Amino acid sequence: MTGERSRGRLDKRAAILDAALRVFSREGYERASIDMIAAEAGVAKPTIYNHLGGKENLFRQIMIDAARETSATFLAALEGFPGDPGDAGSLRDGLLAVAPRLVGCFHRPESWALQRLLYAESVRFPDLYATVRANGAGQIADALAGRLARLGNAGLLEIADPDRAAGHFIALLTHELVARSELGNRTISAEEQDTAVAEGIDAFLRAYSPR
Repeated sequence: MTGERSRGRLDKRAAILDAALRVFSREGYERASIDMIAAEAGVAKPTIYNHLGGKENLFRQIMIDAARETSATFLAALEGFPGDPGDAGSLRDGLLAVAPRLVGCFHRPESWALQRLLYAESVRFPDLYATVRANGAGQIADALAGRLARLGNAGLLEIADPDRAAGHFIALLTHELVARSELGNRTISAEEQDTAVAEGIDAFLRAYSPR
């Protein structure tokens, strides 16, 4: 019985956080209210206060949780990242195979919602950017830098600064799609994504292939 109660609390908490992300994304922080979130989640207003406190704490929690979820999804996709391919041709093929899954981590509805909210509320919560980055983009960049450093040590890439190379890799894969999708407000076709990903990989390899 205790286990069922605990699971029920976790399920209710997850439902509140999911509802809060939808409401904050739709209304913005200023217009969103605990009443709206309670209605969206199908719970009583006091339940939200009992589980997650007030509006500000709830907003901070959904931002951190969304960042952690994006990071976990990216790290899982990174398992397919090439380790020590035999030649430059297979390295390109390996990067092309994993890159769409990596890009997809940044183009999920939850990821777009996180980015839009973070930009929109950066003045109201100036400390939140660093916290969200530490739980999301920072972990992603560190993991990717490690994989790229391994390729550099194998002589397949020429990398002096793995952290900077990781930033370049992510930017080359995602920047064009961010602009084309208008921060997730426009659907990107599979053909557009494939073209942008291939061009990003080729640009990265031109920059970092051994001279």
